[in-house]
Amino acid sequence: MIDLSQFRNDGFSRGVPAWKEAVWWVVRAVFFAHAVPVPSAIKVVLLRWFGAKVGRGVVIRSRVNITFPWRFECGDHVWIGDEVMILSLDRVVLGSSVCVSQRAFLCTGSHDFGKVGFDLMTRPIVVGDSCWIGAQAFVAPGVTFGAGSRCGAGAVVTRDVGAGESVNGVPARVGSVKRAGS
Repeated sequence: MIDLSQFRNDGFSRGVPAWKEAVWWVVRAVFFAHAVPVPSAIKVVLLRWFGAKVGRGVVIRSRVNITFPWRFECGDHVWIGDEVMILSLDRVVLGSSVCVSQRAFLCTGSHDFGKVGFDLMTRPIVVGDSCWIGAQAFVAPGVTFGAGSRCGAGAVVTRDVGAGESVNGVPARVGSVKRAGS
């Protein structure tokens, strides 16, 4: 049974002082959270100011939500689609030539529902080079995608995906990702 009055988050470090997180929330609201297109180059500079490691040629569309940029890293020529949510309570690493499609959710945090206090648990997400995460996919804490892997639209990925593998479904299973029109 869960008793949220017992919840303690004392072991979780937000990674930066409260003032810096507050400033990030304002920057995110002004430059990331709305539908008005802001050039990706501006977003990249802002992410770097807040400690993200961001490569060259990165495209960041509207309404992208990166909670803690100081725990975010991506390589060159990464595309992050509209309304992507990156809950970076732990590290999120995207290799080069990675596409994260619209409304995908990369989630590094969850709760231990086996404990009365519903303790927070975090694990990093790593996406190798040349991967594609399809629209509205959910990627759970601790998942690693091997180079060249693909995740179909709407998939719920709770386990590692091997290099060159394709996963889809709920829960995601290895198989072919269908091409548009097939």
